[in-house]
Amino acid sequence: MSKLRIAVQKSGRLNEDSMKLLKDIGISIDNGKDQLKASAKGFPVEVFYLRNGDIPQYLKDGVVDAAIIGENVLIEKGEGIGVVEKLGFSTCRVCIAVPKAMVYSSIKDLEGKRIATSYPNTVQMYLDRKGVNANLHIINGSVEIAPNIGLADAICDIVSSGSTLFKNNLKEVDTILKSEAVLAVSPKLDSDRLAILEKIQFRIQSVLKGRNSKYVLLNAPNDKVQDIINVLPGMKSPTVLPLAEEGWSSIHSVISKNEFWEVIDDLKAKGAQGILVCPIEKMVL
Repeated sequence: MSKLRIAVQKSGRLNEDSMKLLKDIGISIDNGKDQLKASAKGFPVEVFYLRNGDIPQYLKDGVVDAAIIGENVLIEKGEGIGVVEKLGFSTCRVCIAVPKAMVYSSIKDLEGKRIATSYPNTVQMYLDRKGVNANLHIINGSVEIAPNIGLADAICDIVSSGSTLFKNNLKEVDTILKSEAVLAVSPKLDSDRLAILEKIQFRIQSVLKGRNSKYVLLNAPNDKVQDIINVLPGMKSPTVLPLAEEGWSSIHSVISKNEFWEVIDDLKAKGAQGILVCPIEKMVL
Protein backbone atom coordinates (compact mmCIF):
# COMPACT_ATOMS: atom_id res chain seq x y z
CA MET A 1 0.00 0.00 0.00
CA SER A 2 1.30 3.49 -0.87
CA LYS A 3 2.31 5.81 1.93
CA LEU A 4 2.23 9.59 1.73
CA ARG A 5 5.66 11.02 2.50
CA ILE A 6 5.40 14.30 4.42
CA ALA A 7 8.43 16.46 5.20
CA VAL A 8 8.60 18.66 8.29
CA GLN A 9 11.34 20.87 9.66
CA LYS A 10 13.84 18.81 11.64
CA SER A 11 13.81 21.06 14.72
CA GLY A 12 12.58 24.39 16.02
CA ARG A 13 9.23 26.10 16.40
CA LEU A 14 7.90 25.02 13.02
CA ASN A 15 8.68 21.39 13.87
CA GLU A 16 6.76 21.64 17.14
CA ASP A 17 3.73 23.27 15.51
CA SER A 18 3.78 20.77 12.64
CA MET A 19 3.93 17.73 14.91
CA LYS A 20 1.10 19.11 17.05
CA LEU A 21 -1.04 19.54 13.94
CA LEU A 22 -0.34 15.97 12.83
CA LYS A 23 -1.26 14.72 16.29
CA ASP A 24 -4.48 16.76 16.26
CA ILE A 25 -5.54 15.16 12.95
CA GLY A 26 -5.02 11.68 14.33
CA ILE A 27 -1.58 10.89 12.90
CA SER A 28 0.48 9.45 15.73
CA ILE A 29 4.24 9.47 15.19
CA ASP A 30 6.77 7.66 17.37
CA ASN A 31 9.97 9.42 16.39
CA GLY A 32 13.22 8.21 17.89
CA LYS A 33 16.01 10.69 18.46
CA ASP A 34 17.82 11.76 15.27
CA GLN A 35 15.66 9.63 12.98
CA LEU A 36 15.42 10.78 9.38
CA LYS A 37 11.92 9.38 9.00
CA ALA A 38 9.18 7.69 11.01
CA SER A 39 5.95 5.91 10.09
CA ALA A 40 2.55 6.82 11.49
CA LYS A 41 0.49 4.32 13.46
CA GLY A 42 -2.72 3.28 11.73
CA PHE A 43 -2.43 5.73 8.83
CA PRO A 44 -0.45 5.44 5.55
CA VAL A 45 2.00 8.28 6.24
CA GLU A 46 5.76 8.57 6.64
CA VAL A 47 7.19 11.74 8.15
CA PHE A 48 10.63 12.93 6.97
CA TYR A 49 12.59 15.26 9.27
CA LEU A 50 14.62 17.61 7.07
CA ARG A 51 16.38 20.96 7.06
CA ASN A 52 13.86 23.64 6.15
CA GLY A 53 15.94 24.97 3.26
CA ASP A 54 16.31 21.50 1.72
CA ILE A 55 12.60 20.66 1.62
CA PRO A 56 11.73 22.52 -1.63
CA GLN A 57 14.25 20.45 -3.61
CA TYR A 58 12.94 17.22 -2.09
CA LEU A 59 9.45 18.24 -3.22
CA LYS A 60 10.63 19.09 -6.73
CA ASP A 61 12.43 15.75 -7.05
CA GLY A 62 9.47 13.75 -5.72
CA VAL A 63 11.48 12.36 -2.80
CA VAL A 64 8.66 13.59 -0.55
CA ASP A 65 5.04 14.08 -1.61
CA ALA A 66 4.05 16.95 0.66
CA ALA A 67 5.55 19.22 3.29
CA ILE A 68 4.64 21.55 6.11
CA ILE A 69 6.94 24.45 5.36
CA GLY A 70 7.25 28.19 5.75
CA GLU A 71 5.73 30.10 2.86
CA ASN A 72 8.82 32.33 2.81
CA VAL A 73 11.06 29.33 2.03
CA LEU A 74 8.83 28.27 -0.86
CA ILE A 75 8.93 31.76 -2.34
CA GLU A 76 12.74 31.74 -2.09
CA LYS A 77 13.44 28.19 -3.29
CA GLY A 78 10.20 26.51 -4.32
CA GLU A 79 9.28 27.75 -7.79
CA GLY A 80 6.68 25.41 -9.33
CA ILE A 81 5.59 23.89 -6.01
CA GLY A 82 1.88 24.18 -5.23
CA VAL A 83 0.30 25.18 -1.92
CA VAL A 84 -2.95 23.43 -1.01
CA GLU A 85 -3.55 24.82 2.48
CA LYS A 86 -2.42 27.79 4.57
CA LEU A 87 -2.04 26.63 8.16
CA GLY A 88 -2.13 29.83 10.21
CA PHE A 89 0.84 29.16 12.50
CA SER A 90 4.58 29.97 12.53
CA THR A 91 3.84 33.43 11.17
CA CYS A 92 6.66 35.84 10.37
CA ARG A 93 7.61 38.67 8.04
CA VAL A 94 10.49 39.01 5.60
CA CYS A 95 11.68 42.55 6.23
CA ILE A 96 14.35 45.03 5.32
CA ALA A 97 16.07 46.63 8.30
CA VAL A 98 18.67 49.37 8.54
CA PRO A 99 20.76 50.89 11.37
CA LYS A 100 18.65 53.07 13.66
CA ALA A 101 20.77 56.11 12.86
CA MET A 102 20.12 55.84 9.12
CA VAL A 103 17.59 58.24 7.62
CA TYR A 104 15.24 56.10 5.54
CA SER A 105 12.22 57.24 3.54
CA SER A 106 11.77 54.51 0.91
CA ILE A 107 13.45 51.52 -0.73
CA LYS A 108 15.03 54.00 -3.16
CA ASP A 109 17.40 54.96 -0.35
CA LEU A 110 19.13 51.59 -0.80
CA GLU A 111 20.16 52.37 -4.40
CA GLY A 112 23.77 51.21 -4.74
CA LYS A 113 23.89 50.03 -1.12
CA ARG A 114 24.90 46.62 0.23
CA ILE A 115 22.12 44.36 1.60
CA ALA A 116 22.97 41.23 3.60
CA THR A 117 20.39 38.45 3.37
CA SER A 118 19.65 34.74 3.39
CA TYR A 119 16.86 35.34 0.86
CA PRO A 120 18.64 36.62 -2.27
CA ASN A 121 15.95 35.53 -4.76
CA THR A 122 13.15 37.12 -2.72
CA VAL A 123 15.07 40.36 -2.22
CA GLN A 124 16.14 40.57 -5.86
CA MET A 125 12.55 40.12 -7.08
CA TYR A 126 11.44 42.90 -4.72
CA LEU A 127 14.22 45.25 -5.81
CA ASP A 128 13.45 44.56 -9.47
CA ARG A 129 9.78 45.45 -8.92
CA LYS A 130 10.82 48.71 -7.25
CA GLY A 131 13.48 49.56 -9.84
CA VAL A 132 16.32 49.60 -7.31
CA ASN A 133 19.88 48.38 -7.94
CA ALA A 134 21.66 47.14 -4.84
CA ASN A 135 24.47 44.72 -4.06
CA LEU A 136 23.36 41.53 -2.27
CA HIS A 137 25.65 39.77 0.18
CA ILE A 138 24.40 36.22 0.82
CA ILE A 139 24.81 35.18 4.46
CA ASN A 140 23.64 31.96 6.06
CA GLY A 141 23.29 32.60 9.76
CA SER A 142 23.31 35.75 11.84
CA VAL A 143 22.38 38.31 9.20
CA GLU A 144 21.67 40.99 11.83
CA ILE A 145 25.35 41.54 12.68
CA ALA A 146 26.32 42.49 9.10
CA PRO A 147 25.81 46.29 9.44
CA ASN A 148 27.62 46.37 12.80
CA ILE A 149 30.77 44.81 11.35
CA GLY A 150 30.73 46.93 8.20
CA LEU A 151 29.72 44.11 5.84
CA ALA A 152 26.43 45.70 4.71
CA ASP A 153 24.38 48.90 4.87
CA ALA A 154 21.09 47.04 5.41
CA ILE A 155 19.74 43.53 5.91
CA CYS A 156 16.75 41.51 4.81
CA ASP A 157 15.67 38.63 7.04
CA ILE A 158 12.68 36.98 8.70
CA VAL A 159 11.23 38.86 11.67
CA SER A 160 8.83 37.55 14.31
CA SER A 161 8.86 39.85 17.34
CA GLY A 162 11.58 42.28 16.24
CA SER A 163 13.62 41.75 19.42
CA THR A 164 16.70 40.53 17.51
CA LEU A 165 16.69 43.68 15.37
CA PHE A 166 16.41 45.83 18.49
CA LYS A 167 19.37 44.07 20.14
CA ASN A 168 21.49 44.73 17.05
CA ASN A 169 20.56 48.42 16.88
CA LEU A 170 18.46 47.95 13.72
CA LYS A 171 15.03 49.20 12.75
CA GLU A 172 12.49 47.55 10.45
CA VAL A 173 11.71 49.81 7.48
CA ASP A 174 10.07 47.67 4.79
CA THR A 175 8.06 44.44 4.74
CA ILE A 176 8.67 42.40 1.60
CA LEU A 177 6.19 39.65 2.44
CA LYS A 178 4.20 38.07 5.25
CA SER A 179 4.59 34.35 5.76
CA GLU A 180 2.98 31.44 7.59
CA ALA A 181 3.27 27.67 7.53
CA VAL A 182 1.64 26.04 4.50
CA LEU A 183 0.94 22.54 3.24
CA ALA A 184 2.89 22.25 -0.01
CA VAL A 185 2.68 19.45 -2.59
CA SER A 186 5.20 17.87 -4.94
CA PRO A 187 4.48 18.31 -8.66
CA LYS A 188 5.24 14.56 -8.98
CA LEU A 189 2.47 13.42 -6.62
CA ASP A 190 0.68 10.34 -8.01
CA SER A 191 -3.05 9.58 -7.80
CA ASP A 192 -2.77 7.00 -4.99
CA ARG A 193 -0.92 9.39 -2.71
CA LEU A 194 -3.18 12.26 -3.77
CA ALA A 195 -6.14 10.36 -2.30
CA ILE A 196 -4.28 10.09 1.03
CA LEU A 197 -3.37 13.78 0.90
CA GLU A 198 -7.01 14.76 0.37
CA LYS A 199 -7.99 12.86 3.54
CA ILE A 200 -5.26 14.67 5.47
CA GLN A 201 -6.30 18.02 4.06
CA PHE A 202 -9.92 17.41 5.11
CA ARG A 203 -8.75 16.64 8.66
CA ILE A 204 -6.53 19.72 8.73
CA GLN A 205 -9.39 21.95 7.63
CA SER A 206 -11.55 20.53 10.43
CA VAL A 207 -8.86 21.24 13.04
CA LEU A 208 -8.15 24.77 11.75
CA LYS A 209 -11.86 25.65 11.74
CA GLY A 210 -12.06 24.47 15.34
CA ARG A 211 -9.02 26.50 16.36
CA ASN A 212 -10.51 29.63 14.80
CA SER A 213 -13.93 29.26 16.45
CA LYS A 214 -15.56 29.25 19.88
CA TYR A 215 -18.69 27.43 21.00
CA VAL A 216 -21.09 29.74 22.83
CA LEU A 217 -24.00 28.83 25.09
CA LEU A 218 -26.25 31.47 26.61
CA ASN A 219 -29.65 32.02 28.20
CA ALA A 220 -32.19 34.60 27.09
CA PRO A 221 -35.81 35.56 27.71
CA ASN A 222 -38.02 34.35 24.87
CA ASP A 223 -38.90 37.88 23.77
CA LYS A 224 -35.19 38.52 23.13
CA VAL A 225 -34.42 35.29 21.26
CA GLN A 226 -34.92 36.63 17.74
CA ASP A 227 -32.78 39.71 18.43
CA ILE A 228 -29.99 37.46 19.69
CA ILE A 229 -30.29 35.04 16.75
CA ASN A 230 -29.84 38.00 14.42
CA VAL A 231 -26.46 38.67 16.05
CA LEU A 232 -25.15 35.11 15.97
CA PRO A 233 -23.53 33.87 12.74
CA GLY A 234 -23.73 30.14 13.57
CA MET A 235 -22.86 27.38 11.12
CA LYS A 236 -26.34 27.17 9.59
CA SER A 237 -28.48 28.65 12.34
CA PRO A 238 -28.23 28.74 16.14
CA THR A 239 -29.77 25.97 18.24
CA VAL A 240 -32.60 27.14 20.51
CA LEU A 241 -33.81 24.94 23.39
CA PRO A 242 -36.43 25.70 26.07
CA LEU A 243 -35.23 26.02 29.66
CA ALA A 244 -37.02 24.52 32.65
CA GLU A 245 -37.90 28.06 33.73
CA GLU A 246 -40.87 29.20 31.69
CA GLY A 247 -40.28 32.09 29.31
CA TRP A 248 -36.56 31.39 28.88
CA SER A 249 -34.49 29.61 26.24
CA SER A 250 -30.94 28.36 25.84
CA ILE A 251 -29.17 29.35 22.62
CA HIS A 252 -26.11 27.52 21.27
CA SER A 253 -23.92 28.75 18.43
CA VAL A 254 -20.38 29.16 17.07
CA ILE A 255 -18.45 32.44 16.91
CA SER A 256 -15.28 33.21 14.97
CA LYS A 257 -12.33 34.12 17.21
CA ASN A 258 -11.69 37.18 15.05
CA GLU A 259 -15.03 38.76 15.92
CA PHE A 260 -15.53 37.17 19.33
CA TRP A 261 -15.56 40.17 21.68
CA GLU A 262 -17.63 42.34 19.36
CA VAL A 263 -20.30 39.63 19.18
CA ILE A 264 -20.22 39.03 22.95
CA ASP A 265 -20.71 42.75 23.63
CA ASP A 266 -23.64 42.79 21.22
CA LEU A 267 -25.21 39.71 22.81
CA LYS A 268 -25.07 41.28 26.28
CA ALA A 269 -26.66 44.44 24.92
CA LYS A 270 -29.48 42.34 23.41
CA GLY A 271 -30.29 40.66 26.76
CA ALA A 272 -28.16 37.49 26.77
CA GLN A 273 -27.28 36.12 30.22
CA GLY A 274 -25.11 33.29 31.58
CA ILE A 275 -22.83 33.26 28.54
CA LEU A 276 -20.50 30.24 28.48
CA VAL A 277 -17.63 29.95 26.00
CA CYS A 278 -15.96 26.62 25.13
CA PRO A 279 -13.02 25.74 22.86
CA ILE A 280 -13.75 23.60 19.80
CA GLU A 281 -11.38 20.74 19.07
CA LYS A 282 -12.56 20.09 15.50
CA MET A 283 -15.33 21.24 13.17
CA VAL A 284 -16.54 18.83 10.50
CA LEU A 285 -18.85 20.62 8.09
